[in-house]
Amino acid sequence: MEKYVDREAGIYLRLMNDDDTDSVVTWRNREDVRKRFIYREPFTRATHENWIKNMVETGRAVQMIICDLETEKPLGSVYIRDIDRQHNKAEYGIFIGEAQARGRGAGTAAAKLMLRYCFQEEGLHRVYLRVFAHNVQAIRSYEKAGFVREGFLKDDVYIDGSYWDMIWMAAVNTDK
Repeated sequence: MEKYVDREAGIYLRLMNDDDTDSVVTWRNREDVRKRFIYREPFTRATHENWIKNMVETGRAVQMIICDLETEKPLGSVYIRDIDRQHNKAEYGIFIGEAQARGRGAGTAAAKLMLRYCFQEEGLHRVYLRVFAHNVQAIRSYEKAGFVREGFLKDDVYIDGSYWDMIWMAAVNTDK
């Protein structure tokens, strides 16, 4: 995994393992992380173990941990889900669980590294994502990483009594 390092941003990616479960559960339940997800139900150890069993172990998802290069401390996670081998595409997701890691470019760097992994290791042609239209910081980060806006989805999701707009973005492997 040595090639999934960004020295400038001070991070690297490694595959998630069982020892990461407590961190992932803690991060996903933090209000500042949870409010960026469409599905906001409390996240439990059982939920995470189910994700591993039904998605990761079946090859329908790959999840990596974003780590600080200097301290090796886990900072968050990136993943691809719903991997479609027929059409060579998957949905991308990220969350920075440690507040001190936000705003320093770690998310953008992690997205770039994950796209490299998706295109080089998984052989994917297209990686897409959905983001709340009001999340301007995330949209800018995704654009810096190589995602482009493809669509605006009006009132796409219903959360907390309101409809929310979403932006659809994707990165395509032009080297294939």
